Amino acid sequence: MAKVLVVTSGKGGVGKTTSTAALGAALATAGKDVVVVDFDVGLRNLDLVMGAERRVVYDLINVVQGDAKLVQALIRDKRVPTLSLLPASQTRDKDALTDEGVEKVIGELKEKFDWVICDSPAGIERGATLAMRHADIAIVVTNPEVSSVRDSDRIIGLLDSKTEKAEKGERVQKHLLLTRFDAARAGRGEMLNIDDVLEILSIPLLGIIPESTEVLRASNLGSPVTLNAPLSAPARAYFDAAKRLNGESLEMVIPRDRKSLFGKIFGRRAAA
Repeated sequence: MAKVLVVTSGKGGVGKTTSTAALGAALATAGKDVVVVDFDVGLRNLDLVMGAERRVVYDLINVVQGDAKLVQALIRDKRVPTLSLLPASQTRDKDALTDEGVEKVIGELKEKFDWVICDSPAGIERGATLAMRHADIAIVVTNPEVSSVRDSDRIIGLLDSKTEKAEKGERVQKHLLLTRFDAARAGRGEMLNIDDVLEILSIPLLGIIPESTEVLRASNLGSPVTLNAPLSAPARAYFDAAKRLNGESLEMVIPRDRKSLFGKIFGRRAAA
């Protein structure tokens, strides 16, 4: 059965788009049919990270408004044939998205793919609520710093109140993806440690992505880090996160610190 996943956060610049691309590529290389959908209407960065900016003809708004068919707007990745992109519009605003149009597009995508991954704009405005509206699973992306974690807590509240599942009395399955983590800086108290973040947000930890120039380098080259540098530390962390999304139980290791968090985290926190 197809799963709709939203990658979201309250704060911009935490790595939602790079994480969407990296996880989408990781799931696709594992044999799943995956589409990544850019809901950041007006900015449109996912196509850049995917290296598909010159291939965009039609976009999400065109499909929502009936100006193009879904098949015309989908861009198949040249490196991984099971990975596709539905880009956002760069010339329209989020008000061009309609509840009915988004529902129709998501429904069509669920018929074609195993995973529908929605890259949400930052914040709590209309674009973000529409991106999470039909989600079965949510990945809340946060950096280990106070304002990012606080804003993520607001997003968790929206996931529990503004989604289709919430209206049915059900809960979106929520996971935390901690990005740009530096164990040495956390040890010196220059950023929040993992336990602090988990204590505040109280959702299961999906992965810890270390601070690395490989992520920026891959984005600048128009390639998800899981394709551009698959043996790098951030790529390995994304691959492990993708395996956990597929139901595998893997040991959670702090980047550059071999101390196991498996029993501590997975034993303590039940899935949302």
